[in-house]
Amino acid sequence: NVYYSKVKNQLKMGQDIGADASVLSDWMAARWIRLGYVQEIERKRITNFENIRLQFQDASYDPGRRASLPWRSGFTGVAWNKEELPEGLTSVSDLWDPSLSGKVGVMSAMRDTLGLIMLDAGVDIEGKDWGDAEFSNAVNTLRTQVSSGQVRSIKGNQYKEDLKSGKTIAAIARVGDVMQINAEAGDKWGFAIPEKGGVLWSDVVVIPIGSTHRSNAEDFINFYYDRSNAVKVAAATSFISPVDVRQPEIGTIPQELSRNLMIFPSEATFATTKTFRTLSQGEEQRYGAQYQTVLLAGA
Repeated sequence: NVYYSKVKNQLKMGQDIGADASVLSDWMAARWIRLGYVQEIERKRITNFENIRLQFQDASYDPGRRASLPWRSGFTGVAWNKEELPEGLTSVSDLWDPSLSGKVGVMSAMRDTLGLIMLDAGVDIEGKDWGDAEFSNAVNTLRTQVSSGQVRSIKGNQYKEDLKSGKTIAAIARVGDVMQINAEAGDKWGFAIPEKGGVLWSDVVVIPIGSTHRSNAEDFINFYYDRSNAVKVAAATSFISPVDVRQPEIGTIPQELSRNLMIFPSEATFATTKTFRTLSQGEEQRYGAQYQTVLLAGA
């Protein structure tokens, strides 16, 4: 939303925003597409499109991937300090245990946090059979935990610093962030996809309406989709590549990475997660305003 607020007036006028391509959260990409702020991608230039995993080759907000292409993904679940909680965590409900009062961190990303809470309540966040009632229930669950002091704070990327400093010992977290702080400060934190399901989030690449170098962007995207390049990027960033990486490419990186199911997931691992469905414009406005009231209380 911060980036969007800076460029939306230029986008409305069809002007160049100074980016040949933009990598956005999938829900933000859906907004840009709905508002006509992107160019159609010339698919014949993306000759490596067939390398993309089938599950990423389509999107409800962009059927056939005519205006967006998958860039990277990751899992959101629960994290904990392994010294403080040697038994680990297996569910979102574990975070509400009284013994963790004041020691729980929560991400501010609405779809990650409320998506997990809804999954914990048995809601299929990917399906269309939920609406205002289910969303409100999740908001109220979080509001209760914030007002009671169970949740220490709701933060953006800064939630990682609270884990590192010990201010929190458990959190709703993205696995890539957990791997990052483990690399920076020692292997002190565990991560799990909750038993009732984790959230699969994705960023996608679009070409803004005013970009004058569409072909350059398309060539770069196609380069990225080459399997030999994709495996290197995934190994270096700890994000899930949209590319279906196989042998021999997977054999070019260390086994501790190639066997890490959080970076190179199996179909069984993907099956334990759900993607938060695309919201309508009205839902996006209502739910965003509703969630904001909890964010203000948890800041």
